[in-house]
Amino acid sequence: MNKISAVIITLNEERNIRRCLKSLVPVVDEIVVVDSFSEDATKEICSEFQVSFYSHSWEGYVATKNHANSLASNDLILSIDADEALSERLAESIIKIKSTSVEGKVYSMNRLMNYCGQWIRHCGWYPDTKVRIFDRRTARWSGNKVHETIEFPKDFQVMHLEGDLLHYSFYTPEEHRRQIEKFAMLSAEEMLENGKQPNKASACLHTGWKFLRDYLFKGGFLEGGKGWTICKTNAYGVWYKYLKAREL
Repeated sequence: MNKISAVIITLNEERNIRRCLKSLVPVVDEIVVVDSFSEDATKEICSEFQVSFYSHSWEGYVATKNHANSLASNDLILSIDADEALSERLAESIIKIKSTSVEGKVYSMNRLMNYCGQWIRHCGWYPDTKVRIFDRRTARWSGNKVHETIEFPKDFQVMHLEGDLLHYSFYTPEEHRRQIEKFAMLSAEEMLENGKQPNKASACLHTGWKFLRDYLFKGGFLEGGKGWTICKTNAYGVWYKYLKAREL
């Protein structure tokens, strides 16, 4: 029987963490929370559950997540964010993993975004497939400042699980815009570090294409007003990245 440790990194997640933990309790054998010194009720809420809670300075997404994985009692890791939760169907799929061979495998799942109360299946946001279950002895987080991914041997099988990872992404459009600006700034720094030179022509081209692709070709218009807001804000993020790169 395989035992699974759920691993979560947190910072001021009092709004989300209880929902996440409730979805995990019937499924996993251990829950590890590594918190970067939250100033809200995150720790108090975690104390309501049987959670291994650690405080640890923020080192960036990749390093912090790998450190968190090292604290788990089990090698099979379910990596989940505090603003995510398991759907019932996904929970059932994960439970089945416990009685099967996991050697040479990692497990992926679709992520379904909730934007200001509306589930979004277009705008390029679904299925947003992510590898989230893996053996920490053969897989680990890697990547850059913005996009961290699970790195595993090329000959491993990626087994796709039924059900959705529910992502409660943004409660207001303003939150979306703030996060877009945060990650655009990191992307701008990364662009310069990689020797790329930003220019207005590239900024206009990439911004326009981002909006057209997500709104028209990825069906953002089918989501009504929220689809318009999402696609417009995501396109703004591309423009903002080039703007900040030019400033830097």
